[in-house]
Amino acid sequence: QVKLVEPGGGLVQAGGSLRLSCAAPEFTGPFEQFAMGWFRQAPGKEREVVAATKWSGDATRYTDSVKGRFTISRDDPKNTVYLQMDSLKTDDTAVYYCAKDRQRRRSFVPTEIGAFNYWGQGTQVIVSS
Repeated sequence: QVKLVEPGGGLVQAGGSLRLSCAAPEFTGPFEQFAMGWFRQAPGKEREVVAATKWSGDATRYTDSVKGRFTISRDDPKNTVYLQMDSLKTDDTAVYYCAKDRQRRRSFVPTEIGAFNYWGQGTQVIVSS
């Protein structure tokens, strides 16, 4: 069992920044061999991928609406993935979830919900105008 912990949410003014963290402190497996992703779900909307990083860290994918504003990164020795969010907009308001790929060393960056089998509890991000 892997428990993903997501500190970092909160209330931010539009144009501001916030960094989300996703940690698996009790995970004893090869964290560095799993792709990781960030998803979000706004009220009344479907959960969507925000960003994802390949297991090897040399490839990332972002949804168009956050390109140039959000950055996903990973610190494998700490079993941690980050989402740096800059130039926040009101429509970034959502519950954000981190997730771990179900497969080791996937050859591409996964973005489909079904590719991920461990999920964080979610953290609320509210961007005010």
